[in-house]
Amino acid sequence: MHRIDQFLIVAHDVGTIFITLSFATGLPLVVSILFQEWHLLIPMATVPFTLQILGRTLTLKPRREGEESTFTAFGAIAVIWLACALIGAFPFTIATGMPYIDAVFEAMSGWTSTGLSLVPSVDALPYTLLFWRTYMQWLGGIGIVAFTIALAHRSDLTRFRLYRFEGRTEALMPSVVATGLQMWKIYITLTVLSTGLLLISGITVWDATNIAMTAISTGGFSIHTEGITYYHNGLLEMLVIPIMIAGALPFKLYYLMVRKKKISFFGDEQAWLLFFLIMVGTFVVFYDLSTLNRLEPVSALRQSLFMTVAGITCCGFQITSPYLWAKPTVFFLTFLMMIGGSSGSTAGGIKLSRVVLGIQGQIWWFRRIFISKHALIPFRYGGKVIPKRIAELEVSKNMLIILLYNFFIFVILILVLHFQSQMFDTSTILFEIVSAMSNVGISTGFTSPAMVDSVKMCFIITMWVGRLEVVPVIALISGVFRR
Repeated sequence: MHRIDQFLIVAHDVGTIFITLSFATGLPLVVSILFQEWHLLIPMATVPFTLQILGRTLTLKPRREGEESTFTAFGAIAVIWLACALIGAFPFTIATGMPYIDAVFEAMSGWTSTGLSLVPSVDALPYTLLFWRTYMQWLGGIGIVAFTIALAHRSDLTRFRLYRFEGRTEALMPSVVATGLQMWKIYITLTVLSTGLLLISGITVWDATNIAMTAISTGGFSIHTEGITYYHNGLLEMLVIPIMIAGALPFKLYYLMVRKKKISFFGDEQAWLLFFLIMVGTFVVFYDLSTLNRLEPVSALRQSLFMTVAGITCCGFQITSPYLWAKPTVFFLTFLMMIGGSSGSTAGGIKLSRVVLGIQGQIWWFRRIFISKHALIPFRYGGKVIPKRIAELEVSKNMLIILLYNFFIFVILILVLHFQSQMFDTSTILFEIVSAMSNVGISTGFTSPAMVDSVKMCFIITMWVGRLEVVPVIALISGVFRR
């Protein structure tokens, strides 16, 4: 089928997503009114207006009957996320005069819930733009398509396929989509509870709301240039930790807890591995900070616990700069960021489910090699025995994603080293690229407005590719250039 015919099959649904999103992105206008920032009404209105026009245009296209190809659905997902970043950059450029490429960087970091920033002084931004940064991360954390499907109360086959192909949603239970707003209610409830928890630390409602939204979405944007350290509040740091963890756990566990009255956080393989890595990571970083950096035990424990949780959950909050750490500690945190949180959560990275499947797949393959070829070796995953053909396909696909993920990091590293020559060494730049690819946002200080435009573009693409887990972007590029 011709590529235009394939596009017309999904165009109406993509347009519907843009229209639904246009209504959602009108919320920051309320902030403009509350804080009487009248001069920001027009810049902020450009986002919902443009999304509405784009959505209406697509829905007016004649709809073709048929089932879209997998590559078309993947490509549509990539286009949706890219368009949101390009449009979401408008308020920064119009209101503050920020260079458009910097504004796209900021918007892409927001929508992908990464947390890297090119804003010279966050404290100088008006309330509306501060909330816009927060709001993008909050919407992007749950997923643009997942959010709009939940908001629309329904999903047809095409939109459901788009939902399934969007990064971070593969483990969200289909019953949640089928029952409408259940997933959305869980997300709002977690955000409200997180806000209430943070108020215990004594910060204002405005600060607590913004921190809660970026923490549960594992984003990491802050409303102050100094981030969490601005508050000099140890209690706040400790209260943020369980919120980051909550965002990195599979959302299906909350669904089971609410609907089935079943608590199984430690019965889930991903949840168990997440807590295990937090414990091991905290110990390793604490040991390194105590022996290599000669920090006091209390300070070392505080930094190791917070930074380990922020790294593995892919949340960009930080209470120190990894640039000050010894190289082994930096590489270890890089490893945790690359793994990331759970599938079906707001966290980024390769995902714990892929790590579990990869380990079990390797063990299964080796057992089949060293045991008699006539022996039947079952493959068990998630407590179930998986048929051999399906197991081989899923394990192969899983390892392919991991391979592509690491290959892309390697390519971007080479490009950045060619484009940008600074005082930062290769390991520091690698840390920053992994932070962007895993949508983490923890920075060594390399990311700044001083970067050349080509490097900024590399990071924009890296955040986009990392959020969509590589394949949708490959599908888009293939669909555009292939015959």
